[in-house]
Amino acid sequence: MPVARKQVGATGTSTVTISFAGFNRAWAAWIGDCLERRGVRVVFQRWDPPVDTPLEDSLRDLMLAPGRILVILSDWYFQLGPRSQAEWNKALREVVAPDADRFAAVSITTATMPGATSVFAAADLTNVGAEEAERRMLARLDLTAGPVPRSADAKPAPRFPADTPEVWGGVPRRNTRFTGRERLLNEAYHALQEAGPGAGVVTLHGMSGVGKTQLAAEYVYRFGAEYDVVWWVPADRRAIYRQNLAELAPELGLSTGAEYGERLRAVRDALRRGEPHSHWLLVLDGADEPEQIWDLVPTGPGHVLITSRNPEWGEHNSNLLEVPVYRRDESVAFIRRRAPRLTHTEADQLAEALEDLPLLLDQTAGWLNDSDMSIEEYIELLQGGIDQDVVKVSRDFPVAFQTAWSILLNKLKETVPESIDLLRLCSFFAPGSIPVRLLKEMPPGELPEQLTGLMNDPLLWNRAISQLRQYSVVRLESHESVDEEASSAGESLYLHRMVHQIVGKDMPERDRKEFIDVVRRALAAADPGRPIDATQWPAYAEITPHLKWADVLESTDPAVHTLVLNCLRYMYFSGEYRAGIKLGERAMTAWRDLLGGTHPRLWDLSYNLANLMRAVGDYAGTEAMERAVVDHLRDERGGQDLEHLRAASGLAADLRGLGRYEEALEMSGWILSTYRELLGDTDSRTVNAQNNLAISLRLLGRYEESRELNRRTLEARRQLLRARHSWTLISEINYATDLRLLGRYGEAESLQAQSVRVHRIVLGEDNPQTLLAEHNLALCRYRSGERGKAAPAFTRILERCERVLGEHDPLTLMFAASQSFFAREHADIDQARTISEYAVDGYTTMLGEDHPYVAGTRSNHALILRSVGERDHAHMLTEAALDQMTRAVGENHPWTLGCAINASALRNLVGDPESAATLTDACVTRATETLGRTHPLTLSARIAYAADLRGIRDNRRADKVETEALGDLVATLGAQHVHTVSARSRTRPFWDFEPQII
Repeated sequence: MPVARKQVGATGTSTVTISFAGFNRAWAAWIGDCLERRGVRVVFQRWDPPVDTPLEDSLRDLMLAPGRILVILSDWYFQLGPRSQAEWNKALREVVAPDADRFAAVSITTATMPGATSVFAAADLTNVGAEEAERRMLARLDLTAGPVPRSADAKPAPRFPADTPEVWGGVPRRNTRFTGRERLLNEAYHALQEAGPGAGVVTLHGMSGVGKTQLAAEYVYRFGAEYDVVWWVPADRRAIYRQNLAELAPELGLSTGAEYGERLRAVRDALRRGEPHSHWLLVLDGADEPEQIWDLVPTGPGHVLITSRNPEWGEHNSNLLEVPVYRRDESVAFIRRRAPRLTHTEADQLAEALEDLPLLLDQTAGWLNDSDMSIEEYIELLQGGIDQDVVKVSRDFPVAFQTAWSILLNKLKETVPESIDLLRLCSFFAPGSIPVRLLKEMPPGELPEQLTGLMNDPLLWNRAISQLRQYSVVRLESHESVDEEASSAGESLYLHRMVHQIVGKDMPERDRKEFIDVVRRALAAADPGRPIDATQWPAYAEITPHLKWADVLESTDPAVHTLVLNCLRYMYFSGEYRAGIKLGERAMTAWRDLLGGTHPRLWDLSYNLANLMRAVGDYAGTEAMERAVVDHLRDERGGQDLEHLRAASGLAADLRGLGRYEEALEMSGWILSTYRELLGDTDSRTVNAQNNLAISLRLLGRYEESRELNRRTLEARRQLLRARHSWTLISEINYATDLRLLGRYGEAESLQAQSVRVHRIVLGEDNPQTLLAEHNLALCRYRSGERGKAAPAFTRILERCERVLGEHDPLTLMFAASQSFFAREHADIDQARTISEYAVDGYTTMLGEDHPYVAGTRSNHALILRSVGERDHAHMLTEAALDQMTRAVGENHPWTLGCAINASALRNLVGDPESAATLTDACVTRATETLGRTHPLTLSARIAYAADLRGIRDNRRADKVETEALGDLVATLGAQHVHTVSARSRTRPFWDFEPQII
């Protein structure tokens, strides 16, 4: 805080120095504002007397300040040092009493204070509102009360400290033993205040146990009065972060539905716009992996405070503030506040032994204060070391921590042994926030005898938690409860990573087996059972981080197996592909050893793992895996077995990904027929098979057949599922895509625009399916001629997809292809070339040289080379692309016809008009047969053919072909459509390859 402020609207020359503990900064700011508005010059003096300076001398130094001295009396003001009440009484009588008129005071505490504080004649500001508090404070300073108008250009007044911000959530309880860190708090404050709009991000980074979270919490309490919104979000995992951020929507009064995606989108938009509140503070606690969440950090007029062990946040537009261990004087002050029985010298010895690490000081000093063990005895224990085979922790943890924890563990065992049981249960959840309510919700009969009492006796449960809290082993996460007893049974505890690891290592094998089984069953019982339902994703986001720590893959319990499979499905539908593949691969290895290579669970696992692998483009890997499953199930159970059909459906998708479209079509048709025979037309599996057959037809260029099947699939899903089901929404994308590929741009855009709105609401803005819907809408608008709307959409979609899925994901490559051909015609040719090369290289690496997507993107790239004057290179590339596409999908496929249109243009440019005309003549014939006379691709071929006829001076035929084609363009697309206008001006048409979903 600044030492002094300029007076505002001064009408006099009086000065007041406000003496306050840093803990009470908000009160000082509010009182200072009240005084400045009345023309009083205010000087702020933070009270923090050096430990080695007599209290009398510190008070005499305070009297050197100008004007009257207003002391803000609180528990904290007297604890700094700390000093005994006797010391305070002596100093107040000796220094303040003789010059009492220099002092005035306000009291903001109801606790007992040193008796001699009566010399201050403090005005009591507790349990009153802002107006009465202001009146009492002014009266104590002999100033006139009453309203004072605030000038129009004055900055907003600080909030009355007893009033919390309008929106307040997730913030941990204030640590009343917080010590020091004044420089860091002030640096963080000024860094945020001085940042420009959208740049107010500060990261507090440092090693484990150094107190980053406590520092962030203290920042919130000291400066929170300056914000209208304060929201604390655990950010160690992306899914949990998204869930907690979405929960801010109702607190902001945003009109949204219950869907998670809609709430998340609304919150980010509201924070960006600063509506309804521009003064907001978002705290991201434990964000150790910036790459996982940096794209979700809100921008706007507010501030973001991050705690992290990772300094790489500096690469993501964040100011970095390193949090070191305590200074020795801070350690000593903290220890003496935590353990008043220790002397200054003993506190110094303990701080040195524990290397000034705040977490360790907190845990150790707490129980030492309750113990009769001397400091010398404790340090001797520390120096004696411990058995490293019993307690093992990461190398980045101080050695002292290992030994100190072993001592503390023994202390807990002696006092409340149930607290050790609870702690060990927690070690089978992921470190950080632990949903202990899942344990409490388990049926009593499923608990081992050792834990029954703990779980069923609320008094014992609260006692165990209280003991762990007393020694700072855990902290409560049920922040909003006022009632201490109720909150002790809160929904979650926070267990530090360092504590978590040591507890997990130091456990008898019998307890390990029993406790891990309890946690596994608790997680399985919490499975919502509907991973495709977006409203259940927050529940799965809470469960999945704990699977690894509960070692669920080693369980033989069918309910736990189902949980793993449902988590894999959740990861697939929510777009968490890489994490899902990791889990699936680990499960495959573990279950083969545990269950055997032909156990039915492996077929379920293979299906879900293949979906995830296919989503990232590993078609060869999934084809090999699923073909083995298909062959085994067919030989063992027959071709009509339902699990065999499911595996065959996955294999057909793999074949589509590999570009083997005819094989995929044959298999998809057989699967649909078999499902219809076994289950009828309305079973969801039959409808899904119908959807897959339509995709195979589209990839073969049979757009009308695909459209009809997708229309029927969409109608069936709307009836069988619901309008907002994700499968219904994907059917809307499929149907709109077919309409667009048939040239029915208006219908396609209308359907897709409405579907995009629902996608954002139901699945969220960054869900892969939402990105796919937005991409198709951008293509609809581009083909309709609405290029102003399409341009920002293409750019935004590609950027978001790169952030969410990575640069090498199939969707990213698909969106890159679109961005490059749009940039070629309407933006930056150099950008187009860079992105196009990236798309070609990406598809070549993923799919191999002979895949049709490689041929198609090379044909696109040839158009860029033509535009920059590299005609010969462009000609060679487009001829190679035409030849490659013909071999891949046949000469009548629309993709081959499109490559032919592009190749004919290059033949003309390099001086071969005869072969160009021959090529477009054949292209028109095949396009008419395949797509119809008025399909946009056929019309482009006809316009190109007319241009080639002019190139060989056959003007009469050229005019006839052109006139007929223009008439069909007007009738089909309209006289003002960009394609019609372009053709009328005799601009030669081109064709853009668009990769499709498989």
